[in-house]
Amino acid sequence: RWFTHFYVVCVLWNGFLLIELFRAEFLGGLLPSWVELVHRALGRDSDSEDTGNERFSALLVLLLLWLHSCRRLAECLWTSVFSSGFIHVVQYCFGLTYYIALGSTVLCQVPTNIRNRRELSAQIRWYHLVGVVIYVWASLHQHRCLVILANLRKSKSGKVISLSHSIPSGDWFERLSCPHYFAELLIYVSLAVVLGFHNVTWWCVVMYVLFCQALAAVLSHEFYQKTFSSYPKHRKAFIPFV
Repeated sequence: RWFTHFYVVCVLWNGFLLIELFRAEFLGGLLPSWVELVHRALGRDSDSEDTGNERFSALLVLLLLWLHSCRRLAECLWTSVFSSGFIHVVQYCFGLTYYIALGSTVLCQVPTNIRNRRELSAQIRWYHLVGVVIYVWASLHQHRCLVILANLRKSKSGKVISLSHSIPSGDWFERLSCPHYFAELLIYVSLAVVLGFHNVTWWCVVMYVLFCQALAAVLSHEFYQKTFSSYPKHRKAFIPFV
């Protein structure tokens, strides 16, 4: 339930960055001065020409990140049923920092100036469409899986009747113990696709998400196996067939 705080921060911060980049892309504004300072610290020429649709790709990624954080915030508030567990203060502080750094990382991938401004239709590429399709597909399945988990603790009328753990079934749960974690990974991969596959910085973010979600999934998988003797043996922890 403490993740709710993370998504509040993510919605507000990414919303601010999205507005700034939208102004720079379509209204002729300039990005915040601190973006240029970060570019200089990283050794990037902030006056370089945007030759790879970087601004539009970053704008689309920020929009998808913001929509993702809005959905996750709504699910934390009105869908999920959390137990009485606590989060370590170090993890809590790291989580807040992570979600602030996430959007900032995207914004710092683009030039602060642009010389040859192009129409929107001229900036759209095939990988933008592929990335959005993967994003929507993974987001739908993640939401379905979270609804399944929440319904295990609710009556048919929607009232919470238990905080205990049960064996989930349906959708991707038929093959995975933690399909919502796998969907999270797919969402980050889809954003790497939107950025054109070649953004090394974002692939580092994807690798972090992979290891973080894999660890949580394996621990949950082992918990299910130890707690329920009838737990399906064919289910994998995190990635189908792996």
